[in-house]
Amino acid sequence: MVAVALVVVPRTPARAAVDTGQWYLIQSPVSGMVLDITDISTDAGAGLQQWDRLDGQNQQFRFLDSGNGYYRIQARHSSLVLDVYGWNADNGADIVQWTDLGGTNQQWQIRENSDGTVTFLNRFSGKALDLWGWSTDRGARISQYDDNGLDAQRWRLVPVGALSNPLRSNGADPWIQYWDGYYYMSTTTWDSTVTMRRSSTLAGLTTAQDQVVWDDAGVADRCCSHWAPEFHRIGGTWYLTYTSGNSQTNFDGQKIRVLRSTSDTPMGPYEYMGTPMPNRWNIDSSYLEHGGNLYLLFSEWIGADQTVRIVRMSNPWTTTGAPATISTPTYSWETQGGRTNEGAAVLKHNGRTFVSFSASSCNTPDYKLGLLELTGSDPMDPNAWTKQSTPALQRGNGVYGPGHNGFFKSPDGTEDWLVYHGNPSAEDGCGDTRQTRVQKISWNGDGTPDFGTPTPSGRVLTPPSGE
Repeated sequence: MVAVALVVVPRTPARAAVDTGQWYLIQSPVSGMVLDITDISTDAGAGLQQWDRLDGQNQQFRFLDSGNGYYRIQARHSSLVLDVYGWNADNGADIVQWTDLGGTNQQWQIRENSDGTVTFLNRFSGKALDLWGWSTDRGARISQYDDNGLDAQRWRLVPVGALSNPLRSNGADPWIQYWDGYYYMSTTTWDSTVTMRRSSTLAGLTTAQDQVVWDDAGVADRCCSHWAPEFHRIGGTWYLTYTSGNSQTNFDGQKIRVLRSTSDTPMGPYEYMGTPMPNRWNIDSSYLEHGGNLYLLFSEWIGADQTVRIVRMSNPWTTTGAPATISTPTYSWETQGGRTNEGAAVLKHNGRTFVSFSASSCNTPDYKLGLLELTGSDPMDPNAWTKQSTPALQRGNGVYGPGHNGFFKSPDGTEDWLVYHGNPSAEDGCGDTRQTRVQKISWNGDGTPDFGTPTPSGRVLTPPSGE
């Protein structure tokens, strides 16, 4: 813990309304991770830590009523309960699982906080269950500390099977589509592969297994550093695009690649169709269909600026003509840590065409989403695009650097949803700390989309309509 001088006003814990028949995930709003019994151990004395949400039974807990507003917290996989080890009343004492003896060191009072979180207070020590050091690392220990009301002592109760953020850890550059009864999701892998997972529910994507749908291992010019996969259904066929290069450490060779599915599913199998722009550095592809024509959106450096560009296509893997630039970083919110526009994605609604993009450096907590609208008739004309002067989505509610997004429809087609990645800490950057997150889009009275603010980790979301 970082030493902080605080004057703590004693609180009288209020009994929380928990369902003793329900199994819960207990999620930290600081890290987005959940309480986890180390190594899935069933032994008495195994420690309590935080880990990526996997929904395993060692991450599922229920509350056994001990009377007088106190509960024992039981791990599903072992049937053991959370215990202040050795009856240690000190700050920093180990929290472990132990045989249920009914001792006061195994009894916890649950205080509901105004933000929807809860705080667990141990009956023996009077101290609160605490994420030690405010860590956002996998495997960080959980302990007890003087009750101070801060976020490291706040937890969200997520019923098992409920939809909440983050949807997955290590989930940068996410893309989701709903097709023929399933949600499909792909994210950056960093290696030679493109992977995909599917589920009949959005929440189910959290625990669905990744399947490798493409592997470039051994192909020298595109072997490495696979980023930003997207899959689109064009003319009744699925096409998958991704960015890759010739090195895991030097990204100068990054280019867009295109695959075509030989079946009627985003899972493939796929065949390699080509590199649309083989003689230039280009990343973050997405398709736009407009006026009977097909266009490719991508990001490319022009001088000191990383820009969003567009080029017309004769088919999904072949460009025709010269590209045009439709967005250059000009506002101050687009230039934090770097002059960056990238990761374009198309959203259509009521006959209008919008394109989101990511702005500022992904190494900063101020990576964010901007928004363009096609207000002219020709997508190749830079003057046909109007940029919103303010960010469309930026950090908030403990989520930093929200960006590189996609859009998908609810199963019944009535709702538009946003998928994006965000970091749990302001110190995190462009690496594997980025988590996949989702939330429903609302629409303003003027017909523009409202992405809102990032939803807090662990807050239960209503599933998309039609599930």
